[in-house]
Amino acid sequence: MSNRRKFSPEFKAEAVELLISSGRPIVQVAKEIGVSDGTLGNWVRAWKEDHPEASKDDPGPVEWAKYKALQAENAELKREIEFLGKVSAFFAAKQR
Repeated sequence: MSNRRKFSPEFKAEAVELLISSGRPIVQVAKEIGVSDGTLGNWVRAWKEDHPEASKDDPGPVEWAKYKALQAENAELKREIEFLGKVSAFFAAKQR
């Protein structure tokens, strides 16, 4: 069995945000949050590759994670609304 720990996307995004906003060294922040400095460095590198245009004024990784979660929730709600519309039309037709 593997001893690898799994981290949620939100945790990773918050760790990257903490590192970027604090301006402290990776080693220091990694020690504070309980991950290896290599792991945190990989998360930062991945975030920078996904957001090459990011600057100080752009939303950070936490905002991007929240945005992606909201997009997924919005898509699910749209599917539910579409389904409920079809169900109500079906039952309305049966009432006649």
